[in-house]
Amino acid sequence: MCNKMFQVSTLHALVAGYTRGVITVQELESRGSVGLGTFEGVDGEMILLDGVCYRARQDGTVSRAAPDVGVPFASAASVQGGSAFELGKTAGIDALKHELTCKVDESFALNSMHIVTLIGVFDSVSARSESAYRAEHVTLKDMLATTQREFVFEQLEGTLVCVYYPDYMDGINAPGWHVHFLSNDRTRGGHVFDLSLVCGHAVMHRIDCIEIQLPATPAFDTYSLKGTSQQEIAEVEQGGAGA
Repeated sequence: MCNKMFQVSTLHALVAGYTRGVITVQELESRGSVGLGTFEGVDGEMILLDGVCYRARQDGTVSRAAPDVGVPFASAASVQGGSAFELGKTAGIDALKHELTCKVDESFALNSMHIVTLIGVFDSVSARSESAYRAEHVTLKDMLATTQREFVFEQLEGTLVCVYYPDYMDGINAPGWHVHFLSNDRTRGGHVFDLSLVCGHAVMHRIDCIEIQLPATPAFDTYSLKGTSQQEIAEVEQGGAGA
């Protein structure tokens, strides 16, 4: 039995501005034990770890998400087994993503999905989150221009949840690695755009099945999902995607 990814909606839908809840936090927790995403209205960054869904708010503080909160976009999986490895000092998010991609390539699995949990000691983690934006047909880029905030955590321990999608799944999700952080005390977290890792223990899970839950409302069909460019997705990812 292969590990299976459960995805809520698509990245193109989120980028186009469809931020209504598709399922609830409680439903998502029943479908996966680890993952990431966002909440209705792009109200914070989601970290799903050990079967518990956490919300990182605009100031970087974290609390457990209420079970009835809506989820417009997420990737989650219940994983078994996995390949463990150690990471030493790593300066920068690009260096980390390169190391993770090399591990994937070593197992000849660049065309599969992967989830990595990395428990580590960090000199710093630069992250971001955002508050809710309640409007229809406003792009994610425009939302984040007004709601996103950035912050830096220093000298702490925590877990990175790293999700990888292959290039051919562009549009369903962002190709490459997407990384969220949660501190060990479960009080700080967000979407990671830079870091300095001292050392860490990682477990990589290969995922070869996917189930996608699309929105089932008439409003979903009023959004055009074919005009999102690679550049726009990259700008949102680097500039503060709520996912």
